[in-house]
Amino acid sequence: MRQHLPAILLAAATLAGPARAQDAAKAPAAMPVSDRVKDVAALNPADAATLKPGTVLFRDSREAASVNPENGLIAFEAWRKARPAEAAALSPWPGYTEPDYPQTVNGVTKQRHESLKVYVAEGRFMVAKPAASIDLAAFAGLDFLARMDPVIRHKRLEPADATPTKDPAAAFAKRPDRPWCGAGGVCIESRYDLEGKLPLGVKLANKLELGSSKKVAEFVSFQSELRVLPSAEAAGLSALTRIETPVAGGLEQTIFWVNQILRFGKFLAVMQPAPNDPNRTVVTTYMALAIKADVLDRKQEYARVPVLKNLLPVQVLMGNSSFNTGTSISAGVPTYARNRIVAFADALAKN
Repeated sequence: MRQHLPAILLAAATLAGPARAQDAAKAPAAMPVSDRVKDVAALNPADAATLKPGTVLFRDSREAASVNPENGLIAFEAWRKARPAEAAALSPWPGYTEPDYPQTVNGVTKQRHESLKVYVAEGRFMVAKPAASIDLAAFAGLDFLARMDPVIRHKRLEPADATPTKDPAAAFAKRPDRPWCGAGGVCIESRYDLEGKLPLGVKLANKLELGSSKKVAEFVSFQSELRVLPSAEAAGLSALTRIETPVAGGLEQTIFWVNQILRFGKFLAVMQPAPNDPNRTVVTTYMALAIKADVLDRKQEYARVPVLKNLLPVQVLMGNSSFNTGTSISAGVPTYARNRIVAFADALAKN
């Protein structure tokens, strides 16, 4: 399939469900996102004792001075080796590996191995209330998602209708341990219509595909599982956050199927009492998305058309294209991730 344009941005469209950047302006601190976020090289466990409500620490492994267009992305297998606890928690399920599946081209079926590249962002903030008072169940439903970002439309999906369950060709995306949404979670089908200049880019790019029936969609549709983590499952996440206080709760949204480009995505939030004040809660959040590596290598068909030279998939993904716009999904994954984490912090503070 040759669907390989701004759909790379689709990953972010569902990871958090939390609000758009405009909503973040309603936060108690009444400060622009840029003034509230502190970029750090790493999240330090000691931060949990010094953080003040309203400040968000943010890390995504990008190097400001880098000229590498894939700066901020890491090969999936390298991720598993370099950051095993993170990869285990943010993969679709424990023991997840890059997919292998049969693919038929011109009547010939061959086994294909698909390589992935991963973007990961981390955030940490303090909520000025005890962890026991935070009702995570209030964030684990369609009402919350619709309230937080009205641009993305959601509807409930029956677990039996999840694409990996229903379509044999997508069987590689089935959980091996249980059905999707079979552990107290809700299945959600979502749609995001591309904004700003990106729909125009799609139309232009599709003109390059005149002989193909596979056109780039001007929307992103995806399926995800949203759930509050069981206590026993959440308890082990202290190894990920490296904060010594017991985990009080966790919220997780996992993208398990999308119509273009992305293989999986996850938003994870871990709540723990502050080490020096049990009446405050430290929240560590993670956003991860995995892109099919071959998508990032496709350049020639865009490079030969002057107006599309800035539409290279990796540039759009990382927010380095003239087609990027605004502060939400169409701005690129790093900007979206930053704003989503801030918005989730605001939602917790107000709940």
